Amino acid sequence: MRKRISLLASAGLVAVGLAAAPANAADPVLTLTSPDRIGLRPHPGQGGEAQKTSVDFRVNNGTGTVFDRESTFTIDLSGLKGVADVALAKDQADSCTLTATSVTCKRYAVWTHDSGIVALDLSAAKDSKTGTTVDLTMTGRAEGATFKAATTKVKVGGPDLVLEEARLKREMNPGGTQPLPVVFGNAGTESVQGVALELNTTHGIGLVEKYDNCVYSEDNAPGQSWNMGWGKTVCTLDGEFEPGALYEVGRLTLRAAPHGFIDGMTYAVREAGAQSKTPQKLTKPSTGKKLEFKQRPAKTALGSGDLDPWNNYHEFDFTVKNSADLVAAAASVKGRAGETVKAELGFRNNGPAWVAYIRSGEDVARTDIVIPVGAKVTKAPEQCRGVTADGKYREENLGAPRYVCSTTHIIGEKQKFAYPFELKIEKVVAGATGSVSVGGWWSESGAPTPQDWDPDHANNKAAFVINAKDGGTGPAPSASTGTAAPAPGATATASAAPSAGNAAEPNGDLASTGSTAGPVAAGGAALVAAGGLLFLVFRRRAAGRA
Repeated sequence: MRKRISLLASAGLVAVGLAAAPANAADPVLTLTSPDRIGLRPHPGQGGEAQKTSVDFRVNNGTGTVFDRESTFTIDLSGLKGVADVALAKDQADSCTLTATSVTCKRYAVWTHDSGIVALDLSAAKDSKTGTTVDLTMTGRAEGATFKAATTKVKVGGPDLVLEEARLKREMNPGGTQPLPVVFGNAGTESVQGVALELNTTHGIGLVEKYDNCVYSEDNAPGQSWNMGWGKTVCTLDGEFEPGALYEVGRLTLRAAPHGFIDGMTYAVREAGAQSKTPQKLTKPSTGKKLEFKQRPAKTALGSGDLDPWNNYHEFDFTVKNSADLVAAAASVKGRAGETVKAELGFRNNGPAWVAYIRSGEDVARTDIVIPVGAKVTKAPEQCRGVTADGKYREENLGAPRYVCSTTHIIGEKQKFAYPFELKIEKVVAGATGSVSVGGWWSESGAPTPQDWDPDHANNKAAFVINAKDGGTGPAPSASTGTAAPAPGATATASAAPSAGNAAEPNGDLASTGSTAGPVAAGGAALVAAGGLLFLVFRRRAAGRA
């Protein structure tokens, strides 16, 4: 049996260890993370076999951009000799190498937010002594980056908190609620002096109640609680939790938000003081109410069959009956022959739902832009790739007749995506018309496919016009337009996307050409090869990304 001690990728909420030596002051600082401490059941364990405990090491990239150089990560195992036996978790062998003294892993890119490096299975060594504690430290190195190391304290013996899996309804309605029963016990060799209950919920689901012995995450960016993807709640329960006893937590209720859609939750119990750390700001309410707990009768204690005795962590995915309407934005620019003009091309989400592929990190949507005749693209955003007129691969990015642009893995319920282009008008063609289309990723023609969750496919396409005959935008399903004045050599600007860490506009139309706003985030121009979509499989770990 295996006890897992980890949090989801996207939560990115784990303890931070010692800092690595600083590199160049301008280099990005990436943080390695792992549980603060773990306990191993003394050898030989139940049934005469050593019991495995899985520990995750991860990396948190909070810079807002992908670090695209090769990185090497090393875990020193020398301190575990005679204390614990180590093996790579089942799905880790392809990317990491294990020797008697170390684990080495390589990554060719470090994605934004949180992603997995390696999971190790640890078990107490045959001659290990109860109470022995050693450090397990991961370090990282790469040209052009500084890594803060992560250290986990490994102890033989000690308390072992376990969590019963709640029976929850997977389908909910916007605004709907359901109770969240939390039952846990201590299957270890020592009492626990205080317990921390951790809940991590995606943007579309949360807790109804507020308690004074809980702290709750707050998003510092107004109107962008979807920016991080996850919200965090930590409730501290004071008291002594004895080995073999079972406990039940008081009232907790889950509610699906009006913008809920593809959402998930993780929940865990940890020894107080060992809960994972988070970069999010946590606030404590003042309600006069306290989350209580009570001990269950001995006849329902551990081993009753209701409890998974080797797990203090569970996760759950929800499907909220909702939809998200993606609307392509029409655009119109004017200019004389030889002039360079700017245009912001993209779409907005009219909601009501947000859409997020948090676990896989896969882009939610694709924007297909057809350039009007007579114009040549001289500058394109990095998340847009030039293709041939029929959507095939093209070596040269600039000057293409057509462009395919990626989003990030999150689209907020009222978010806009605007991709800034600069175009040289080589020949004035009155009413030259291209198009902007938004949808899914693949079709035989290369055009975006309609999303099943998008209720109105008629507004997925709009016109992009240069030198409109009537001074307008020409025919377009979308009412949003932008107008660009000729400005050779000017730098294009656009609305920010969430993974950039900048504030996207939560309301209104796409930013007008020439307006001042944050840069569009890189997000991820290519599809992630590993990891299923959140709405298909809420997987425990996507390879290399969460």
